[in-house]
Amino acid sequence: MASKALGRRQLGITSSHRRSLLRNMATSLFKHERIETTIAKAKELRPYAEKLITHAKKGEHFMVRRQIHDRVVYKKLFDVLAPRYMQRPGGYTRILKIAPRLGDNAKLGLIMLVS
Repeated sequence: MASKALGRRQLGITSSHRRSLLRNMATSLFKHERIETTIAKAKELRPYAEKLITHAKKGEHFMVRRQIHDRVVYKKLFDVLAPRYMQRPGGYTRILKIAPRLGDNAKLGLIMLVS
């Protein structure tokens, strides 16, 4: 079994690739409010996305801008999502297991923002 980087899944990729993957997946999640991916990637994305929403709730623009480079998504995070979750103390995402992927039989999940 491979060692884990800081207690996280390595996902079989380099650290810079993993960081880029999480940024892109978080951007897609905030844009579409639900994305389909593997369970392992969804479990890695969950704390990453929830921390970004918490930073947005606190008005920490710099912390969010470092991670979200899409202007439309950045604006949506502060104008729509942060006010939506202002009264919620955490738990902004939900992961639902769906049918395995055809071809490689990978376990798939749907990660979505709760309403």
